[in-house]
Amino acid sequence: MTSWDEFAAAEPDLSRRVRDLFVAHRHHTMATLRRDGSPRISGTEVDFAHDGLVLGVMGGARRAGDLRRDRRVALHSCTADPGEDPTLWPGDAKISGTAREVDGPQGPPGSHRFLIDLDEVVITRVGTPADHLVIESWHPGRGVRRIERR
Repeated sequence: MTSWDEFAAAEPDLSRRVRDLFVAHRHHTMATLRRDGSPRISGTEVDFAHDGLVLGVMGGARRAGDLRRDRRVALHSCTADPGEDPTLWPGDAKISGTAREVDGPQGPPGSHRFLIDLDEVVITRVGTPADHLVIESWHPGRGVRRIERR
């Protein structure tokens, strides 16, 4: 597993762009796995704190139970309509990995704090000219790959 800080040190450009996409909006989408293995999609906020990529989860939230039982998680940045010129769209970012509950500064009593260790980081955007997608992905031990899909 790779921490956000390790990823950012190894890939400063990609990590900056991913972070920018996440901090541009407050609300994002998170996927966890329910007890029966089916997916649960939830709205969430993320924080790039001094100790890494952090999820804060309200006490009693089912997604906290999901993460305690099965640590796998996927995050998707908020995405905006590309507008008139799709080449100006910054794209969207996706992060998948595992969550580990940690102690530390918390919100309301009973809330949970999870650090995310990374398995994959992806940015998808429209290329120039706007006739293809550009997909940049990173995996531990492999580094960054760029694919253009028409």
